Amino acid sequence: MQASGKNAGLGLALVSACAFGGSGVAAKPLIEAGLDPLHVVWLRVAGAALVLSPLAWRHRDLVRRKPFLLAGFGLVAVAGVQAFYFASLSRIPVGVALLLEYLGPALLLGWIRFVQRKPVTRAAAAGATVAVVGLACVVEIWAGLSLDPLGVLLGLAAACCQAFYFVFADQGTDGDDVPDPLGVIAFGMIVGALVMTVIARPWRMDWAVLGSEAALGDTAVPAVVLLGWVVLIATVFAYLTGVVSVRRLSPQVAGVVACLEAVIATVLAWVLLGEHLSSWQIAGGALVLGGAFIAQSARPTPPGAADPAVLDLEPAKA
Repeated sequence: MQASGKNAGLGLALVSACAFGGSGVAAKPLIEAGLDPLHVVWLRVAGAALVLSPLAWRHRDLVRRKPFLLAGFGLVAVAGVQAFYFASLSRIPVGVALLLEYLGPALLLGWIRFVQRKPVTRAAAAGATVAVVGLACVVEIWAGLSLDPLGVLLGLAAACCQAFYFVFADQGTDGDDVPDPLGVIAFGMIVGALVMTVIARPWRMDWAVLGSEAALGDTAVPAVVLLGWVVLIATVFAYLTGVVSVRRLSPQVAGVVACLEAVIATVLAWVLLGEHLSSWQIAGGALVLGGAFIAQSARPTPPGAADPAVLDLEPAKA
């Protein structure tokens, strides 16, 4: 039974990665058609909140039981990730924006080691180092940062928020009062929509763009079709399958599978949008994904157990 549960979780993680991977390819034509990136984020999150509102009503007791979890998930794992990622891809290629976001595993290790002050394995530290080297190749730093610097910074901000997506998705699974992941997602979307309403100010949006067509590569596609994909598939479906997979697996294993999102997004952007990466950027992307894989798959040391592979950076005490 346990094996079948893990297999189901692995399948859900793969499906979630595919769904998330298509978000940028569908959203970028909307941005290029005239929508502000923040308005696209608002449409995405508000649409998902509307679709998931029945689940929020069903799990309304979570507002009393887990208010801080709901607020954190909505602010960081929903509004933060989407806002920074979409703002980034409006300035740099979709594949590069997503590769930057997937520095999240390395940043998560930094949080665990220096904020939570817990030991980190040498394998995990090595993975983080490989990912940083890959980032240098992606942005071609030797050329004086050939990519838009602001776009790179926005991608790194998305990476910070992406790291905490896995933290919030796994929050409370070890206690007796385990929150239902579907309720957490529903309320997370509602919180994210409220936050993005204040930030994006949708009443200033050019609504006429949604009634026109957007260029998906060489093909003209109704903007509302692209928006429907972003809301229903790349948000509602992707978040539902993603959070449930984290519960069935673990943040580490789910994070490894989620790295496929960057590969899927890059391939789709190449095929549908004609965004080609240089050889160094492809090599750097492989290093980022490889580093994320090493970092996320490193096994944590059980409490109280000695592990020679643990990297402890605490200064020696006299």
